Amino acid sequence: MVTRIKRREFIRAGLLTGAAVAVNNLPLSALINPEIRINTGKRVGIIGLDTSHSVAFTKALNAADANPDFAGYKVVVAYPFGSRTIESSASRIPDYTKEVQSCGVQIVSSLDELLLAADVVMLETNDGRLHVEQALKVLKARKPLFIDKPLAASFADVKKIFNASAAFQTPIFSSSALRYLAGLPEIVSGKKIGHITGADVYSPASIEPSHPDLFWYGIHGVELLYAIMGPGCEYVTRVHTAETDIVTGVWRDGRVGTFRGTRTGRDGFGGVVFGENGQTIIGEFAGYLPLLKQIIHFFQTGVSPVSPLETQEIYAFMEAADESKRRGGKAVRIR
Repeated sequence: MVTRIKRREFIRAGLLTGAAVAVNNLPLSALINPEIRINTGKRVGIIGLDTSHSVAFTKALNAADANPDFAGYKVVVAYPFGSRTIESSASRIPDYTKEVQSCGVQIVSSLDELLLAADVVMLETNDGRLHVEQALKVLKARKPLFIDKPLAASFADVKKIFNASAAFQTPIFSSSALRYLAGLPEIVSGKKIGHITGADVYSPASIEPSHPDLFWYGIHGVELLYAIMGPGCEYVTRVHTAETDIVTGVWRDGRVGTFRGTRTGRDGFGGVVFGENGQTIIGEFAGYLPLLKQIIHFFQTGVSPVSPLETQEIYAFMEAADESKRRGGKAVRIR
């Protein structure tokens, strides 16, 4: 039985500063009761208007003929910032703000104003370095929170966010849309090619100097790899050139998965999955609707469709890949 710990005891233990803590040998993320239900309204607030996701999600939710699966959730308020120092993101804010406003969304000048007007929150800021500060304010206000990629700009910050989620007993969910590609459930369940023995996936992997290499865009392909393989990777090796990254993971059960990140040629997402009964190609990316449905279901239930441990391992995998690069391609163990 997990001992009940009050919020002040979490803070005293250092959980809001990223200290590594376990209770009764359970990871801190496991302290979140998977059956918790937080009663919320349907007013959605968006933090960060520097990404096309903010516009796409707003237009889908606020459409007059919105999908019934969205259950009446509407974006009512947005705080534009958002990246300030990454020019490729910050330059988008004025135009994206106008687009979101045209959907009837109130634009506010602070997070505090947003939290007063919203019941649930989507953190869409492209700059993952800002996510800890922004997420902690949302979680302290007990607003269920979806955090778009990257969840943070370091594994240490990822842990801080999950620790705060546990401390304030407020659920979080983070995922790339690639986790919900058409046809993937049939593959993962074993119905199409039987038990999965491995996978080779690819995605763009442009690098932003302010973030660990794969966090900025390679996260999409790594998330897809984990959607197929599941958690349990033990060792990571990385081959790096100016144009390409090839990251190989060896799982504890002996299965092998690879991620190819590309920085030249035409962009694309996809891969091949290997199973005991054959191989199959992964379906193409077809938009954000499947992910948005999962986000709304998360807001309704308070339960993340991806386990906290798997999400944390994804970021540990990417940091291990960075360490392998620093070591000239040597294998690095995920801890």
